[in-house]
Amino acid sequence: MSRISRLGVLICTLAAILVWLGGCSKKQVSRIDSGETVDLSGNWNDTDSRLVAEEMVADCMGRPWLTTFIREQGKNPTLIAGSIRNKSLEHIAVGTFLHDIERALVNSGTIQVVASAEERGEVREEREDQRVNASPETLKQMGMEVGADFMLQGEINQINDQEGGEQIRYYQVDLTLVDIETNVKTWLGQKKIKKYVAYRKYSP
Repeated sequence: MSRISRLGVLICTLAAILVWLGGCSKKQVSRIDSGETVDLSGNWNDTDSRLVAEEMVADCMGRPWLTTFIREQGKNPTLIAGSIRNKSLEHIAVGTFLHDIERALVNSGTIQVVASAEERGEVREEREDQRVNASPETLKQMGMEVGADFMLQGEINQINDQEGGEQIRYYQVDLTLVDIETNVKTWLGQKKIKKYVAYRKYSP
């Protein structure tokens, strides 16, 4: 057998061994509490989403705009969630973050939240269907929707600073509450997160 042939056989044998070793590896899965903080990659995660949403809502409800509105209008405000743009360097589940905010607002019992444009479309289709198929006693009327007083908008930005095996990840979340009738910004919220990530060197 020539030297080249022996080399080819050796390469094929090593490749087969590596495939076999990979097939022998086992994946371990265990359940943990959904509220437990686990940060594996240093990326934005579910804990960041929940904590930022809770802190932002607490700040929003502690500002003068809320008491001023209730005093002047004699009712609790109604809010609709607009767009929250992800301008970070990562894929962020903005929908999850928005739902965290809506849940905190609704559970406060002070701020009423109406359905988004996408959600309204589905509900309106149901009302239209009821006009044909529902009994008069259970038919839900058109034109009875609650109009929102404010729209919540925002964006998520990120800056990374890396040197060697160390990295700083900086996230900034900005939220704005806009009076729908006047376009006045009634509340500006901001939350910053800074994470230190160290990459371990592989040692056989």
